[in-house]
Amino acid sequence: MRASRRLIAFTAVAALVGAACGSDDTSNSSSSDTTEAASGDTTVTTDASTATTEAATDVTTTETTEYQPPARGDADLVIWADDTRTPVLEPIAAAFSEAEGLNVQVLEVPFDQIRDNLSIQGPAGEGPDIIIGAHDWLGELVSNGVVEPVDLGPAASEYSDVAIEAFSYDGQTYGLPYAIENIALIRNTDLVPDAPATFEDLEATALQLQSDGTVDVPLAIQQDPADPYHNFPLFSALGGYVFGTNADGSSNPDDLGIDSEGGLVAAQKFADWSAEGLISKDVSYDVMIDSFSSGRAPFAITGPWAVGEFSDVNFVVEPIPPVEGGTPQVFVGVQGFMISAFSENVDLAKTFLLDYLDTEEVQLALYDAGGRPPAMTAAFDKVKTDPIIAGFGLSGQQGTPLPAIPAMSNVFDEWTNAYSGIFTGGDPTAAFTNAAAAIRAAIAAG
Repeated sequence: MRASRRLIAFTAVAALVGAACGSDDTSNSSSSDTTEAASGDTTVTTDASTATTEAATDVTTTETTEYQPPARGDADLVIWADDTRTPVLEPIAAAFSEAEGLNVQVLEVPFDQIRDNLSIQGPAGEGPDIIIGAHDWLGELVSNGVVEPVDLGPAASEYSDVAIEAFSYDGQTYGLPYAIENIALIRNTDLVPDAPATFEDLEATALQLQSDGTVDVPLAIQQDPADPYHNFPLFSALGGYVFGTNADGSSNPDDLGIDSEGGLVAAQKFADWSAEGLISKDVSYDVMIDSFSSGRAPFAITGPWAVGEFSDVNFVVEPIPPVEGGTPQVFVGVQGFMISAFSENVDLAKTFLLDYLDTEEVQLALYDAGGRPPAMTAAFDKVKTDPIIAGFGLSGQQGTPLPAIPAMSNVFDEWTNAYSGIFTGGDPTAAFTNAAAAIRAAIAAG
């Protein structure tokens, strides 16, 4: 039975791919995906400025209308997906509807509206049965009883370890992964033909190119505002960590590592990098894009959401080299399908996930639509011939999932302020120590 369902799903996806041949959805995927790029607080100023511009054009609007997701009507099964994933899922849902004699609907909901509206609409009986979402939503959703565990069974072995780890919470799995994203080092191969063996080599090369007048920005890593997400690989390489881990591998909110010995070493190192000009508080997302895309920066640290802007320069994507002998760990974000705990058709939803979406063809179709490396190993193996995808994949292999526990919501604001203090001449030890104290207090307060 499962094999026949997989065949139906394959046929639906094949039809979709055939219909899409010759089309170009790059602008669609890039505009919607920047809302989820590095979901742990990545600042993507291009979307914010666009939204501001669009809002300013409607000067006659005097009040804001609260977003309302589409009504589910009399559908037996409803999937909420953003505009990038919806076209992929619609033919699969239609095939499932026909095969099972059901009414299955894919309703388009903006990615940044899915999580909050699930918590609102679910208890009222108007929410979806399945959503797409990011793994770092799990702390909130699981704690509030909003999502249902999903036993992937043998299917779990089809996915990368980091993808399964990301969607695991308190010993249970809460989703079927479909995409992975993380940052990496982007190197201009005309300016720097050979990969630096160490971060110290990168530092020396970048500063020399700036001293020679060849480049303006030695390392294009966004810091306006200060950005703990992009800084994390350097922070972690020096021994810092966010939360320690319990015996089962879950994050331990009682073990905060921002002011650990390694964390304070990293704080001082960021002060040094700032003082010598390697890292600048004035590099915003736009400056990062402009400097690297114009050949005025030899290196950038960013994610797949940005590389489409670099078509005018020759570059490679590769892991960040060791920092003082330590391996940089990037934060890894994973997207997947989750089942609402309020669904009246949980078994039906699990059948759709495991029999219709758990296929290499679906994973590849989602990759084609969104540009994120597939979470399924076999699908990733098909696309890693693309050197850009391979580079991000290698970087992610030495990464760690962004912590999904609720305590993580207390981390980024204080940590951002700590980095800002360092970059404006404050004492690095005091900055990280004070930030850690404030984070612990916030966690304790609940």
